[in-house]
Amino acid sequence: MTRTRMPQLARWQRAAIAATIALVGGLGFGEAASAQAAYGSYVGVGASAGFGDETEVAGVIAFRYNVLELPISLRAQAFIGDGFAIAPTVSYDIPLSWQTDVYVGAGVSFAGDDSVLGDKTAFAIQSGIDHMMSDSNLALFGNAIVAFDAFRDRDAAAVSVQGGVGLQF
Repeated sequence: MTRTRMPQLARWQRAAIAATIALVGGLGFGEAASAQAAYGSYVGVGASAGFGDETEVAGVIAFRYNVLELPISLRAQAFIGDGFAIAPTVSYDIPLSWQTDVYVGAGVSFAGDDSVLGDKTAFAIQSGIDHMMSDSNLALFGNAIVAFDAFRDRDAAAVSVQGGVGLQF
């Protein structure tokens, strides 16, 4: 039986993962929300910073489809910069209020050369927050994606942090 060694993460990658977990975990320390996950599917645009070989910056197109009556969303993000990547995920949504939820999800990142998510296909996890603006069709989103073993030439993870605004449908 062969043991596979998990790739070592750089100090900044461990810090980015810890900060994301602390942010998402820290948001839930108030009173327990009895609300349903924030309704609202959206398409949005924003900016992304990727931390892999070097810091990469890209534009992001985000899509969320909220599965009604379930705390599940289908998500996809396309990153356009020096390289291209797309990361479809399925998330579990945790309501904080009627308008805000945090989520955790898993999926795959498909990355080309010089993208914010490395340069090869990899398993990815995503965590973030959505806020549906009251009295408008706007949604604010922010999240982080960690793509594991995301580089062809070495065992390393790529971390991408993004945020933006979406239009609900």
